[in-house]
Amino acid sequence: MRFPASTPPAVPAGTLTTGPQPTLFAADGLVLRPWADEDAPAVLAAYQDPEIRRWHTRRPASEKQVREWFAHFRRAWRQATGASWAVTRDGEVVGRMVLGGVNLDDGEAGCAYWVVPAARGAGVASGALRALSAWALGDGRLHRLWLDHSTGNVGGAGSWATPAVRRCCSARSPPPGTRWSSPASSTR
Repeated sequence: MRFPASTPPAVPAGTLTTGPQPTLFAADGLVLRPWADEDAPAVLAAYQDPEIRRWHTRRPASEKQVREWFAHFRRAWRQATGASWAVTRDGEVVGRMVLGGVNLDDGEAGCAYWVVPAARGAGVASGALRALSAWALGDGRLHRLWLDHSTGNVGGAGSWATPAVRRCCSARSPPPGTRWSSPASSTR
């Protein structure tokens, strides 16, 4: 059951998706871009990795299904409910970064990712997370992000364990007169 809000939305409808999904640039040559149908083989191959399969509950069974996922990601962007980016380096898909669970009323969303085995340990997840966080808390005008990450995933812990990622991925100060459920998580 949803109860009526007592304050206006923290992020007005239409703010997040004022145009096409942006391409984001990160350190070390990482580029976060919207998925293209031509990326389907790379995604299907990534989901053959046992660690990606272990930590992600949904798995594509075919390139056709991956392309259906891409269509869903495009719809989610238009509806301001989420976004998914291919994380690339030198034009090659090395990971995925997701902004999901978007709640415009509270101005918050979650982040999740995976990185292909050959690119692990090279700062891909943390670099992509910083780029997404900078955009989401800046131009995206969100107020809080959380990282959807299992504490049991010891191998992936490095992406969120750095102070820079904890700062960019937790929160920013709330605007005056808006609701804020966890002031302790503010970074200012």
